This record gives sequence, C-alpha cells and structure tokens, in this order.
Amino acid sequence: MGKLTVLALRAVLVVLLAGSVFVQAVMVPLLAVDLNGLDPDFAYLRTPLLVIIVLGIVTVQVVLVCVWRLVTMVRRGTVFSPAAFRYVHVVIGAMVAAALVVFALAVVLAPGEAVAPGIVLLICGVVVAILGVALIVLVLRMLLAQAVARDVEAAQMQAELDEVI
Repeated sequence: MGKLTVLALRAVLVVLLAGSVFVQAVMVPLLAVDLNGLDPDFAYLRTPLLVIIVLGIVTVQVVLVCVWRLVTMVRRGTVFSPAAFRYVHVVIGAMVAAALVVFALAVVLAPGEAVAPGIVLLICGVVVAILGVALIVLVLRMLLAQAVARDVEAAQMQAELDEVI
C-alpha cells in the first residue's frame, strides 16, 4: 500500500472518528432534549433509543480504531502476522454487535404505532446488510490466514535455502 493511500485512509479515519465523537458529545444530548417533547404515548422510547444510538456509535468507533491499527501494520509491513488477527476478530465482533444493536432498535420500534411496519422491516434489512459485511470481513480473515501461512512457509524455505548455500 502506497504512502499516499495510507495517508488518505488515515485522514478519512480521523474525520470519521472526530465526527462520531462529535455526534456522541453534542448531537446525542441534543436528541435527548428533543425526545423530552415526545408524545406521552411514546415516552417509553426515549431511553432505549438513546442507549441504542450510543452503542451503535461505539461499535463504529471500535471498527475505526481497529482499521487504524491494521493500516499501521500494513505501513510497517507486519500485517501478515498473527498479531493482525486480533484486530480482525475485534472488527468482526463489533460488526455482529452493531447488527444486534440495530436489531434491538427494530424490536424497540416494532410494538405500537411509533413507526410504520415498513420502517421496522427496513431496519431488519439493515441488520442483514451489517451481518453481510461481517461475513465479508470473515472471508477476508480467511484470506489473511492463508497469506500468513504462505509467509511462514516462504520463510522456512528461505531458511532451508540459506543453510544449503
């Protein structure tokens, strides 16, 4: 990966992380104030919605930090090592957690007349999409495992060749 690509990706990650912190620190409290004015029939939604939003933002932040660490490993040339698996596993776990958080949103919104049933169905579609991304990362993890195995095999062959020479 070129230096410019790494720099561009890091810039995007910084902007996304700063934006998520802004949303957590400023927008969520403003949303909490706005939700105080909810119709009393829907007041029960206030706390679950705020918790779900904060948890969703946290899952995004975890993924961003892990991607940052993986990009650092790419820059150093150490991404094809067992240490990379830790971050990939955390990304997969965060994706599954995000899917569960979004599903919790669907469960919270489903009863009553707070939103139309089609909205709940769309939210469930988002859950499937998030799980699909987690599966893609899992496949990429398998490719990383193959690359690490090949790297180890190449190192062993190089050591044997060095002994012969």
